Amino acid sequence: MDQRHQSHHRPQHPNSNHHDNHQSTFKRDMDDSGRGHFQHKRFRPGQNHHPAGPSTPPSSPPTQSLSIQRQLYERDFPLYKQPVEVGHFSLDSERRFFNDARQLRYYVEPQKSCPNFDLRDGYRGRFVKRDDRVKEKLDHILRWILANRSKLQSKDTAASSSPCALGVDIVTWRGHLTKLLTTPYETREGWLLAVTRMGGTLYISEVETEAARRDRENRTERHEEMMYWGYKFEQYTCAGRGWLLVFLFCCTH
Repeated sequence: MDQRHQSHHRPQHPNSNHHDNHQSTFKRDMDDSGRGHFQHKRFRPGQNHHPAGPSTPPSSPPTQSLSIQRQLYERDFPLYKQPVEVGHFSLDSERRFFNDARQLRYYVEPQKSCPNFDLRDGYRGRFVKRDDRVKEKLDHILRWILANRSKLQSKDTAASSSPCALGVDIVTWRGHLTKLLTTPYETREGWLLAVTRMGGTLYISEVETEAARRDRENRTERHEEMMYWGYKFEQYTCAGRGWLLVFLFCCTH
């Protein structure tokens, strides 16, 4: 069972004249010294990407930066409220979407203080490896949104003239926010996030960097097996059968 962080959005038609429709790329690069450089490029769809002709020279999008000096963030921990679950969906072993919690698993504490878990069990004979070249991005979250739009709408957004108004700030996976917020402290890996703002909501999806692609393609057999151990541990400690995942959505305010 995996838990993901979720908030939500208000889509606009791509040809809309609404001025709140932006696309951005956020990139964290690593230099030879191990220091990270954070870049932000923003543009409007259809602007500066396909010039009308030779008379329209391309212009560079504005670039902003985010300091990664740790001392700037050494302050009191912010106040967080208790997350509230707003929905869930399930994926089966073939990554098929189900708009329910049919595959929800529950934590079962081991009966012994030192359980004899064989984390290699099934890896050689039964494990079917997922094609990690396929990037699902926000697809499953968006499927859930389309099927459960009313659960995210407030009174104000429900009364809006836009049928897609949802009144939330961010739609993303929890892990993407983790990468962003740990940037001042993670000095080994770069990242690339694609961000689209529609109707006041930010959609944040990760883009595989060239370095990450090389690492994925050059994983050793030992590395692949060690990745399997984590999934096997979850199977041992969760009630139920099968390799099925359920995702719980949480909203924080």
